[in-house]
Amino acid sequence: MARRRTKKRTHVGANNPETAAAGHATARDPKSMVIRIGAGEVGPSISQLAADVRKVMEPGTASRLKERRGNKLKDYVVMCGPLGVTHLMLFSRSETGNTNLRMALAPRGPTMHFRVEKYSLCRDVQRVQKHPRGGGKEFLTPPLLVMNNFTTPGADAKSKVPKHLESLATTVFQSLFPPINPQQTPLKTIRRVLLLNREKSEEDDGTFIVNFRHYAITTKSTTVSKPLRRIKAAEKLMTTKSSRQGRMPNLGKLEDIADYMIGGETGDGYMTDATSGSEIDTDAEVEVVDNAPRKVLSTKARLAAEQAGEEPEEEVENVERRAVKLVELGPRMRLRLTKVEEGLCAGKIMWHEYVHKSREEIRELEKRWEKRRQEKEARRKEQKANVERKKAEKEARKKKSGDEDGEEEEEDEDENYSDVDFDDFDSEGLAGDAEFKANEQMEEDGAWEDEREEIGRD
Repeated sequence: MARRRTKKRTHVGANNPETAAAGHATARDPKSMVIRIGAGEVGPSISQLAADVRKVMEPGTASRLKERRGNKLKDYVVMCGPLGVTHLMLFSRSETGNTNLRMALAPRGPTMHFRVEKYSLCRDVQRVQKHPRGGGKEFLTPPLLVMNNFTTPGADAKSKVPKHLESLATTVFQSLFPPINPQQTPLKTIRRVLLLNREKSEEDDGTFIVNFRHYAITTKSTTVSKPLRRIKAAEKLMTTKSSRQGRMPNLGKLEDIADYMIGGETGDGYMTDATSGSEIDTDAEVEVVDNAPRKVLSTKARLAAEQAGEEPEEEVENVERRAVKLVELGPRMRLRLTKVEEGLCAGKIMWHEYVHKSREEIRELEKRWEKRRQEKEARRKEQKANVERKKAEKEARKKKSGDEDGEEEEEDEDENYSDVDFDDFDSEGLAGDAEFKANEQMEEDGAWEDEREEIGRD
């Protein structure tokens, strides 16, 4: 009997190489979650800003993420591991009305706190454009990251903006998107540009301000004149069912096609590349070699041509000049770095724009953090010992009763412990008992009664 063939190409468990599908990030690419903390309190503008930033971070982001009022920061942190999330971008609004952005590396930090001084949504940017560009295939691949002025030549550890802070900011922003290999990355996949420009401080006042811009890359051919391009586009539209008359040239007032080509009655000749009709508002022109397949003669045909005395035709490279232009997609943001924390929205302050500590105060803080770390380690060991003890007691009760097929007892809450300690920050990422005070205030105001009615409790 013949041996049955085992499929190895399409079944689970086969050693198949991972292919990068368009619109989906691979397992090695960094992934991010853009979240608005305080879902019902940040306002519609901040909610739309978070949605616009998700478009910028595609495809390696949770574009359909839905926040709820009851979600806390620790809920998102716990899911970072199973989902492979490497970056968290948290938008929030303070009591004074300031818009803040926290950019954290999961799961251990550090966290960079930015104040969004100015911002413009995508719809605001498109409203002022004459020909806005809509969403298309640009968002199937990550953007090209361009960073400017992030490092200062004369910076050191004693500068107001120290050198290690500039290196940290550069590393955090660079890790948002997968690296690009110029030798292997096709040019057609680079459709967007994310520009991060750091403003230079003339007075060296210790400010770290980053301008956030998002553009789409468009190219147009400059080898033919503008009238020829319009006629070519009109020919394509005539073959389609949904052709728009507004994009076709108006030849109703002209007697001949030559009048259109030379510019009408006031035309002074055929429009070529040197005339104004072929000029495009651009800052760069590149030469692109045509990579169309060419017919290659076989060895037998080439030898026969040589015996007949025919000279082989020289291959002429079809070089096309194309103009590169950037069209802004939005959003715009002006980010001001105010604080850098060591952990994930909690931990030691590595740098602060306004608060400066002396060496004695830094040593005192180091002692305090060391004491807190020892207490946290002791709690973790105690919790682990309690879990082991309860497991041993449970096994002993099973052996004593001898009823192994009975119903299993419910697991205690202490068994589902994690090595991540969330006692140091609340849902807003603030240290201390800010969330506890907010719960007390809600209880005094009677807000918990409404919550009980919503979930159907008496």
